[in-house]
Amino acid sequence: MPTSSAAHTRVLRLSVLDVAPVFTGSSTAQALRNAVDLAPRVEALGYQRYWVAEHHNVPSLATSSPAVLVGRLASVTTSLRVGSGGVLLPNHAPLVVAEQFGTLHALHPGRIDLGIGRSSGSDLLTTRALGRPFAVDDFPHQLRELTAYLAGTADAASEHSVAAIPAPPGQPWLAMLGSSLASARFTGALGLPYAFAHHLVPHLTVAALDTYRSAFRPSSQLAEPYALVAAVVVAGESDEHARGLALPYLLRKIHIQQGRIYGLYPGPAEVAAHHFSHLEEKYVEEHGADQLFGGPATLTEKISELARRSGADELLALSLIHDHGDRVRSYELLASAVPTMPGSRDQAAVR
Repeated sequence: MPTSSAAHTRVLRLSVLDVAPVFTGSSTAQALRNAVDLAPRVEALGYQRYWVAEHHNVPSLATSSPAVLVGRLASVTTSLRVGSGGVLLPNHAPLVVAEQFGTLHALHPGRIDLGIGRSSGSDLLTTRALGRPFAVDDFPHQLRELTAYLAGTADAASEHSVAAIPAPPGQPWLAMLGSSLASARFTGALGLPYAFAHHLVPHLTVAALDTYRSAFRPSSQLAEPYALVAAVVVAGESDEHARGLALPYLLRKIHIQQGRIYGLYPGPAEVAAHHFSHLEEKYVEEHGADQLFGGPATLTEKISELARRSGADELLALSLIHDHGDRVRSYELLASAVPTMPGSRDQAAVR
């Protein structure tokens, strides 16, 4: 159970996590255009932020260049926070990340988030092609280097140091991504916001956020813990409608489990032609129960339960729906379904 003692109520904050999914019969270009169309729509619905994930060498996901896409999303919105969810730091030189997001912050002050992941997120061959051999033990050093650049502690006028340009004042809102108790503990000790991957390991969500809060130490950025939970959300006009919308995503998950890593998300025709085995049907039901699928009433109930159990301050909704119009509608239904949750604090100061 969450440990917060706040007694008043606030609406659970809603945000978007996007991987720019590519479906059979579509293209990466269309997936990116869909993201650019979606961002101002969720801004109008009152969503807090729009994050894009980093993936490489995955044909079904078009988010290989978060900084480039973040810049485009920021240019078509006015108040929505935009950022990475996240930049996988082992793939990059910290100076490059600081320069990219420092530039974005200079162009869109007060609206840029920098979510950081500690995994490379890729196979060894792809990691090598990125030019940054993956070493877990190097991550704390990389993060310290990145935060020093963002804070502007290096002297740009000195020939003996390197500074990220553009330089402060101000910097992106820094957060850590994770999917384990170790990442929760690490983030808490740093005093940073923590975004947990409920969409990947839902059975660990409550324990991870409890661990994060227990380990939390106030920092210059954050006085109290702030937790975001990323979950797959498929909102339909009814539970049955939502299940149908979710099937292309779920069939893709089944394909991945079968070793078909490099395919696209299947379209409705492929789903209709697929004969789901007993084990596959069981997987569909179990995964749907773990994530946030359903019509408005079911969605409200599921979100209430997730927020109650986890004490999350914010929901990062990942919607992987074939038809773009249905995807937009899913975010509309989600905005209508989110209840007022007890114990959720006003975190405007950390924005």
